[in-house]
Amino acid sequence: MRNKLIAAFACTTALVSAGAASAADLGARYTKAPAYVEPLFNWTGFYVGGHIGGAWTNEQFINSGNTTAFGDLAPGEGFRQRKSGVMGGAQIGYNWQANNYVFGMEGTISGLDNKGSFTNTVFGAGLDDQFSWRANVLATVVGRAGFAVQNNLFYVKGGYAGVNNRLSVVDNVPNPSTGSGGQTHWANGWTVGAGWEYGITRNWIVGLEYNYAAFGSQTYQLGGTSGSYTFDAKPRDIQWAVVRVSYKFDGPVIGRY
Repeated sequence: MRNKLIAAFACTTALVSAGAASAADLGARYTKAPAYVEPLFNWTGFYVGGHIGGAWTNEQFINSGNTTAFGDLAPGEGFRQRKSGVMGGAQIGYNWQANNYVFGMEGTISGLDNKGSFTNTVFGAGLDDQFSWRANVLATVVGRAGFAVQNNLFYVKGGYAGVNNRLSVVDNVPNPSTGSGGQTHWANGWTVGAGWEYGITRNWIVGLEYNYAAFGSQTYQLGGTSGSYTFDAKPRDIQWAVVRVSYKFDGPVIGRY
């Protein structure tokens, strides 16, 4: 009986030792799985792109001469007209991201097809003072600030705006004189806007944007047979809405652990 107990004890000890050795071997072979990295869109970097949409110009011109009236317009009188058209152009800029906040600078140049005409028919019916104007080039330099949610960026912007503006007139009915003339000026102003952008890949970005700009007056000297006529003219405001596509050059890789 004693021999049987000794044999059973020895067998049990051997089994326990073998199990412990196996557990030790398993522990030695175990390695921790790598941490999961959740990719984030990184808005930091330079970008270039293009935009297309529509623009609305509210043009104003007033006779600012202090002597002879131009045709039917006495000094202080004038007109205002709003016209719309297609616009498109290019943008270039740089974004810097800190956590969810994005700051940047951007410049744009756009061509637009905003123009109009107006005929003053008080004395000469359809042949009297024929005014025409156009705003055809728009440029901006702005700062941007936004909040990023993964691939989405919601932002506001503000800064400088300038537009190429032309005013022309033809006076066909002598009262007391006839004549014609035109002049082009670059009008300076300011702009504000807001937009949304979405990173469809690590480099390609699409977006929507709305902007408002206002400008100061310029003095236009329009020649006639009896001398020069003076007008203060400006786009009182220009509004535009565009679709944007940009290519962002790679910035540093960001991961969340």
